[in-house]
Amino acid sequence: MELAIQNKFDSYPKDAKAVLLQVRSLILEIAQQQDLGAVEETLKWGEPSYLVKGGSAVRFDWKEKTPQYYYLFFNCKTKLVDTFRELYSDDLEFQGNRTIVLNLSEPLPTAILQHCIELSLKYKSIKGLPLLGA
Repeated sequence: MELAIQNKFDSYPKDAKAVLLQVRSLILEIAQQQDLGAVEETLKWGEPSYLVKGGSAVRFDWKEKTPQYYYLFFNCKTKLVDTFRELYSDDLEFQGNRTIVLNLSEPLPTAILQHCIELSLKYKSIKGLPLLGA
């Protein structure tokens, strides 16, 4: 992990850092399991961002002004969040067409997030499919 990214994780409160490191691990595991190639890990707009060739970036962050929540961000010009809303509106909270909102006090919805992240990382090859092939 690059120093700038490590510093970002180190800036989070302990509980947020632990959960966001789990999200990071999910992204890296999915990319490896699905043989999606190298993961580009950078900071975009000061937030950890993950991208593979042929995919759409996944970013996430915790915000001091809403300390009980953390957020996963997806490209607003894609069908990703609309698809997630169609599939998981009973399980996830959304903001607009780019954000999944999660509560730090609730367990990480691992299986659901794995699916959402996988769809994002494969986006360019599935964007023409109904519900992204889900």
